[in-house]
Amino acid sequence: MTAQTAEQLTHKKCKPCEGGVQPYTAAEAAAQVQALPDWKLTADGKAIERRWVVKDFLTAMKFFDAVAKIAETDQHHPDLHLTGYRNVRIELSTHAIGGLSENDFILAAKIDKTPVELKKK
Repeated sequence: MTAQTAEQLTHKKCKPCEGGVQPYTAAEAAAQVQALPDWKLTADGKAIERRWVVKDFLTAMKFFDAVAKIAETDQHHPDLHLTGYRNVRIELSTHAIGGLSENDFILAAKIDKTPVELKKK
């Protein structure tokens, strides 16, 4: 499987996955995540995650709402985490196959295009 660019991924739509597909191998996942430099493979290699420190609580909620709309449109839903009122973490995996699929990288690329106001340094 050849890794795709972030731009290529954003032009795709997630495909329904009820299982029966092989998850990405460790090598495939490592190659594909390089196109999304802010995303990292989780320690077990079965998911990808990204973290943000946003301006404030309402900014986090607006961002989650925007991500939810993208996820619902593509019918692929991430795990959304908010701690300390502004620390956002999004984790993507394809639960039906117990690992990563193209859908995870498609959604990550689309999330990357979603504007969010970060905490000023």
